[in-house]
Amino acid sequence: MIRITKDSAVSLHSKCKEVEMPLSKENEETLEEMLSYLIDSQDPNYREAHPKCREGVGLAAPQIGKNLRMLVVHYLKEEGEVTHCLVNPKVIANSVKKCYLSSGEGCLSVDSPHPGYVYRDYRITVKAYDSKLGFEVTIRATGFDAIVLQHELDHLDGILFYDRIDKENPMKIIPGAIAI
Repeated sequence: MIRITKDSAVSLHSKCKEVEMPLSKENEETLEEMLSYLIDSQDPNYREAHPKCREGVGLAAPQIGKNLRMLVVHYLKEEGEVTHCLVNPKVIANSVKKCYLSSGEGCLSVDSPHPGYVYRDYRITVKAYDSKLGFEVTIRATGFDAIVLQHELDHLDGILFYDRIDKENPMKIIPGAIAI
């Protein structure tokens, strides 16, 4: 089972390196393990059998001790399953409109609570190689989908969600921002 790096690790506060393409077998296997971890973490029976496992919807390579620009996302929503295994992702467009999770954000690498709102772009477009699909993709994400991707993308730049919380006024509401 994958071991999650905690936020005290220097590696989680460092910018990640680009992944050489074509994707190595080792990096391909790492992405598959990361995806398996997320899928298992969402299974209540698995979590019951593995009490240290916390449910997650996204995981970036630095969270497992690999400072490479790779991330995985997996969750179910009404429209179906959202799954991405991205290598060298880049945001190529974003909205001016902001959004935030009204319950606040959490992270598999962060054990202690950090109350406050994390404002993110409501809509983003990301370009990356998707190892699950085997080709470069362009993803247009809005709302929750955009928040999840931006949270994981931040990990690739050494930024944790609580770095984005206003220290003076953590529950500040930005006018016009959409609560998710």
